[in-house]
Amino acid sequence: MKKVLLSTLMVLLIAVATSPWWPTSVGHVLYEQSGMLEARLAGLEEQQVDIGEMVMSVHVQRQSDKPALVLLHGFSADKNVFNRFARHLKDDFTIVIPDLAGHGKTGFNSAWDYSAAAQAERVVKLMDKLDIAQAHIMGNSMGGFISAVFALNYPERTLSATLIDPAGVRSPQASDMEKMLAQGRNPFEIDNREQFDAFFAMTMARPPWFPDVALAAVAEQYQARKPELRAIFEGFHGKGMLDEQLHRITAPTLILWGAQDRLIHVSSAQVWAKGIANSEVHIWDDIGHMPMMEIPAESASRIKTFINKI
Repeated sequence: MKKVLLSTLMVLLIAVATSPWWPTSVGHVLYEQSGMLEARLAGLEEQQVDIGEMVMSVHVQRQSDKPALVLLHGFSADKNVFNRFARHLKDDFTIVIPDLAGHGKTGFNSAWDYSAAAQAERVVKLMDKLDIAQAHIMGNSMGGFISAVFALNYPERTLSATLIDPAGVRSPQASDMEKMLAQGRNPFEIDNREQFDAFFAMTMARPPWFPDVALAAVAEQYQARKPELRAIFEGFHGKGMLDEQLHRITAPTLILWGAQDRLIHVSSAQVWAKGIANSEVHIWDDIGHMPMMEIPAESASRIKTFINKI
């Protein structure tokens, strides 16, 4: 019955997605429902976990005899960016994917600290609430920065670290985003659909297909969240950089990057690799900033191979 319901929902979503005349309000519903569907297909269940400072919205899939894998999304994203990726790992790990503070259903509060260190501390509190002593920690972009800080500050809780196009060090070469920031323009701050489309093109070289009505809805979300995103960005970007501390990360570390990354230049990969002694690097030539979305099966396979060697 569950498979029948999921199949029916999929058919309905496709019907909506391929119709050209739906209003943007339908796009918001489509985006939400498709995320829920993909989470279900990955065996993930949504939980609300009170860590004291806040209630975090989390996707969890427990395997009692398997190690934990904690996945941390990037700036302005949410836990749904890992749904397709998680489908390829659901039989091998207990999977935990939180909406980080300021994002998704966890929500935003202007009083919260959005530094990488504060976010890493919240991940520890979340693990405590879920009775997880140790985990393989993995993150993309801002989430990669947080993952590295987690490995640095909580080595006893870290089985390994996987950093996917992470922020957190100074890049030898400026990315397209850094050039824009130097000119006073943050590509994450969206005022209209045209700006969103230009920004979206920067996030992935090989994006999965999204219906236009859903992209229109996401564009509206970015416009509505502009003040919040600015506050979060100012809380972590360029703060607590790790260039001089990378040698203190002792956990086995995998560094993954897309050579076509326009947000964080691929030259940063060598900074991480040089700084972390126990690390290895893989770079995809034709992939952008979010390999776990662009090539979910391949990136999951590489991560599983890395962890199995530890």
